[in-house]
Amino acid sequence: MTSATAPYRLALPLRPLFTATIMLGSFLLFLIQPMFGRSVLPLLGGSPSVWNTAMLFYQVTLLLGYLYAHLIRRLPLSRQLLLHLLLFGAAALTLPVGVARWVPAAADTPPALWLLGLLAASIGPVFFVASAQSPLMQAWFGRSQHPDASNPYFLYAASNLGSFAALIAYPLLVEPTLALGTQSLLWSLGFVVLAGLVALCGLSVMQGGPVAVQAAAAPGVQVTWARRGRWTLLAFVASGLLLSTTTHLTTDIAATPLLWVIPLGVYLLSFVLAFGASGERWARWAQLIAPGALLALGIWVCLRSGPGAATLFAAAGVVVLFIVALALHGTLAMDKPDVGGLTDFYLWISVGGALGGVLCALVAPVLFDWPYEHPLLLILAAVVIPAPQLSPRLGALWQDRRIRVLVIVVATILGVAAGFRIAQMTPGKMVPDSLSFELFAVAALWLLAVVAIGRRGLFAYVFAMLLLAFGGVGQLKVSATEGARERSFFGVYAIYNEPENVRRTLVHGTTLHGVQSLDPLRSAIPMTYYAPESGVGMVMRRTDRFGDDAHIAFVGLGTGTLACYAEPGQQWTAYEIDPAVAAIAKKRFSYIGQCRPDLPIVLGDARLTLLKAKPGDLDILAVDAFSSDSIPLHLVTREAFRVYGRALQPEGVLLIHVSNQFLDLEPMIAAIGAAEGWTVRVRDYAPKGDQPAGQLFTRSVWIALTRTPEAMVAMTAELPAGAWTAPRRQAGLVAWTDDFASILPVVKVFRGKEK
Repeated sequence: MTSATAPYRLALPLRPLFTATIMLGSFLLFLIQPMFGRSVLPLLGGSPSVWNTAMLFYQVTLLLGYLYAHLIRRLPLSRQLLLHLLLFGAAALTLPVGVARWVPAAADTPPALWLLGLLAASIGPVFFVASAQSPLMQAWFGRSQHPDASNPYFLYAASNLGSFAALIAYPLLVEPTLALGTQSLLWSLGFVVLAGLVALCGLSVMQGGPVAVQAAAAPGVQVTWARRGRWTLLAFVASGLLLSTTTHLTTDIAATPLLWVIPLGVYLLSFVLAFGASGERWARWAQLIAPGALLALGIWVCLRSGPGAATLFAAAGVVVLFIVALALHGTLAMDKPDVGGLTDFYLWISVGGALGGVLCALVAPVLFDWPYEHPLLLILAAVVIPAPQLSPRLGALWQDRRIRVLVIVVATILGVAAGFRIAQMTPGKMVPDSLSFELFAVAALWLLAVVAIGRRGLFAYVFAMLLLAFGGVGQLKVSATEGARERSFFGVYAIYNEPENVRRTLVHGTTLHGVQSLDPLRSAIPMTYYAPESGVGMVMRRTDRFGDDAHIAFVGLGTGTLACYAEPGQQWTAYEIDPAVAAIAKKRFSYIGQCRPDLPIVLGDARLTLLKAKPGDLDILAVDAFSSDSIPLHLVTREAFRVYGRALQPEGVLLIHVSNQFLDLEPMIAAIGAAEGWTVRVRDYAPKGDQPAGQLFTRSVWIALTRTPEAMVAMTAELPAGAWTAPRRQAGLVAWTDDFASILPVVKVFRGKEK
């Protein structure tokens, strides 16, 4: 046969082609996660559970993709390619990606289940097809005649590198520069390009020789169920820690893509290192230092830290996650089978990942009233990480059963006793005031844990006793106190009685959300951010200009403090997203009962429920919705302000509470106000002098907005000069919209030049 009639063969270099295909697929897979999470926030509020539930969906869909790749592994490659391209075509019918046009669920529908259904309808098909890329491409490469075909696991490192790149790119490049609509179109284009690369990969391998087109795949290796169980367990612990760390991070700071991707990024980086060329060296290093990381940083997870320590604790949690995940994934990588068992291996890893998601997103919020899943997963990590012993002598020492029992008894006594004593300390303290039994017990437990390294069960037990000492007993005591803590889809709420301060407090995460005096003479005085001289206090005490029947509403119930500004004849309404908060405000605090027992409480996200309210009905609307320390982003966009404006009468007043430890929202509210035509003023209030027992007025920043300058003049009339000031503005700051919002410009360490 002459060259003119010879069949055309693709002459593409297989390794770069497969690497590019796998990296693009993983890049798209992990780009859509924060992108879609950002899109869905306006539908379910700013709860960290929105992200955790979305992660559960991603993990389960990834499992289905891996199962699909595993089930078709014995088909001829030509049939696999045809089937996969047909699925690409079917999934492409749902492009461009976006939120399905669903009507929000009824109030009695569990938010997590509704969100899972929304995710499946919106991005399920494209996510399923893209999720099968990594195992399929590796299996196809393993059928080729390339010299590296017998060990395609380098492609798994490339896959995770693509995922990691997407997580870095989204908050730093994509979100700050592209609107959500543009993001969706570009992602959809990438999906089409991916289909073309997949076709090239399949055709290239099939034209490489008879090995690729044989009727069955290479014979699979025999894998025991014990080995599958070990893979599943290692992946489960790592996945669970990813989500429990994310919950802590986004609860205490902000539920935004910038913070979602930090734990997921270090989690993926651990995969990149573990399955890379130097994977075993990285794994050995992580196994060596993981016990030290648990003892040095992991023990802080049970403490009731104050807001000032939130950043430090969050950073410590991310470091622990990276080291532990690297040790777990490195252990997985060192136990990977030959190419014939590749899809089996990935299938059980994905099973473990999905189970971790089920635990943190569905089981734990129902089973636990505090995120106990996080310390429990750390203890389980201590059990399964094969850390080396410090010395052969210690290894010989632990052979004596009597010594092991003695260590367990001593650790139990020290952990429980120290835990009960530390539980009596002032909330927020991290160490005792003096050298005492507590310090002795903790030091002894630390020493016992160090010498137990390498004996995994014993080390894990002593580590658990350390967690009990470092706040674990205190958390258990709170859980055992009826009505002291509630956990819902939207967070963990703790109620603390403080007899020494004559007050009761409500805390969400590390953030104070309300205080009431236990002194009957002060129990109806609005406290904390709602003090009489605060921005909201000033406005609420001067409602007479709206008449005796003023219509007033506030978003974010908290302890119900604002209800004590209500006057006879006025109509008041509270908007609250979480039924658990409504129950706490009525049962555990008496602001509502004393001041407005008939207060209507409208449940649901305010963006949606205010749209159902009568237009132009409100004289004053106060927005005080916080998810721990941060106001949900979707409540501070231009679209949100249009909803507020619709609810207010033309001369009405809008109040926004922006006190925040991490985000400087004042310039952003000013930018939104300017874009939407509002007049804006700021009240930055700080109490002066000592306060009586049972009273707690705190610093607060409230921003007032009116639709006309005249309405603002009327609001500030007869007030001391300087009580309300013009807002600070930030050069080049673009007002947030539902389609375009990045928190980078308002993060306090990154904010730009002010004027």
